[in-house]
Amino acid sequence: MTTHAQEIKSIVLGDHPISIEEFVAVARFDAQIEFSAEYEDRVKKSRALVEKFLDENRLIYGVTTGFGNNVTEVIAPADATVLQRNIILSHAVSVGEPLSREIVRAIQLMLLIGLGQGVSGTSIETLSLIRELLNNGITPYAPGEGSVGYLSVEAHMALVLLGEGRAWAGGELVSGQAALEKFGLHPVELGAKEGLTLTSGTHSVTGISVLLAYDAIRAAVVADAAASISLEALKGTISAFDPRLHALKKHSEQAAVARNVIRILGGSEIIEKYRNYRVQDTYSLRGIPQVHGGAKRAIKNAVAVIEDELHSVSDNPVIIPSGDDGDAIMGANFDSTFVGIQADTVMTALTVLGKISERRTDRMVNSAFSELPAFLSPEPGLNNGYMIPQYTAAALLMEMKSASLPASIDSVPTSANQEDTVSNAYLAVTKAYRGVKKLRYILAIELMCATQAVDLLKGSELGSEGSISLRRAVRKVVPPVTVDRFFGDEIEFLEQGIFDGSLIESVESVVGDLEF
Repeated sequence: MTTHAQEIKSIVLGDHPISIEEFVAVARFDAQIEFSAEYEDRVKKSRALVEKFLDENRLIYGVTTGFGNNVTEVIAPADATVLQRNIILSHAVSVGEPLSREIVRAIQLMLLIGLGQGVSGTSIETLSLIRELLNNGITPYAPGEGSVGYLSVEAHMALVLLGEGRAWAGGELVSGQAALEKFGLHPVELGAKEGLTLTSGTHSVTGISVLLAYDAIRAAVVADAAASISLEALKGTISAFDPRLHALKKHSEQAAVARNVIRILGGSEIIEKYRNYRVQDTYSLRGIPQVHGGAKRAIKNAVAVIEDELHSVSDNPVIIPSGDDGDAIMGANFDSTFVGIQADTVMTALTVLGKISERRTDRMVNSAFSELPAFLSPEPGLNNGYMIPQYTAAALLMEMKSASLPASIDSVPTSANQEDTVSNAYLAVTKAYRGVKKLRYILAIELMCATQAVDLLKGSELGSEGSISLRRAVRKVVPPVTVDRFFGDEIEFLEQGIFDGSLIESVESVVGDLEF
């Protein structure tokens, strides 16, 4: 399962379809971007067609007409640049806290990918400036609330291309003009259609969903590893992971989870000692392959749809070349329903992983089930041990449950009912993007409790190579609990270890790559 986005230092757009790992390398790890000659050639040809259409005064949405319900208003060619500047200025009305650096970079990268396919008419100068923002670490200030799927968030980012708005540059929040000047860059004047291309489409929704996909895959695999340590801690029987059982279900993900657990726990003295301790374990232990596998299937299906959207064109209108002439086709490729539905599904899958993890944590801190000291404290009563981290996991799970109400089913008409249905996919992806972090916290709490529980079983140096390696990785940031102390930072450290991949690497370095 190991992915290596952080190891990718540069990518070339136009040579091949970008992978999720390459995408994350740019958005999260600042990999540099270059354009291939083919990329630049198709962008220039598409731009030339838009200029031709403008010269011919063709009636084309957003080129010689107004936007939204203003489609009935005809715009003179002489006003084409004013029209495009106006869409940026008027649409930059999202509100609230700014989007994170990696989300802004993801959306900017999506603009380069989508608009660089040569059917949008965006100029190479505009796309090159976006590339320079990314390569120089200039991050536009974009408030993150108030989007039905596109427009406002992207408009805030586009302001910087005009020397307007604000951006972080060199660690400072400065004006858009100052940010450009800091790196010797200059604003662009948007030509016909360019303002529309920068604000329309599924770019924001897809960019966030790619980050979500990458993180969801990682978290789902960590869930298998955390569950393995909990199986040791709760004296679980490995019999429920017998491949003969899972061969009877036609779901490959279920069998893969069982194989992951067997690989992690292979040779564990603890597992062997308690192999026949119970006839049958509680559901949250024996059901790990089925529950984790079902969640993984949902995530896997979503990732396939997200990858399709990543490589699609979501502009409107699209400029189709045809000999010396061409066509401008108006439609609804800007709609984000495909990604919105999948983001809702991923949120459900993440919550399913969270609910079974929290139940395993509860069993470990509950002495009636764990057969260990209350709340995993060697001296319960005077000390609270891990009583309250389970509260935290429970609260996070309730937050995830609330966020699992599908957003993509909702709609409020906009633009004088010209857009009489909206995807609401932006809400779907932002909920799921936040949800995967909540899951990482829940898994972090399970890992810290399971490691403490194994210690109380006098098994810190017992177990398989994989389980010992993972528990040692946990112990690097979470010492054994003897008396009460401040646990907050330790949960944060473990969450970060899940996020950056270091915890799962501690297992995979011993047992090889785990299956997703």
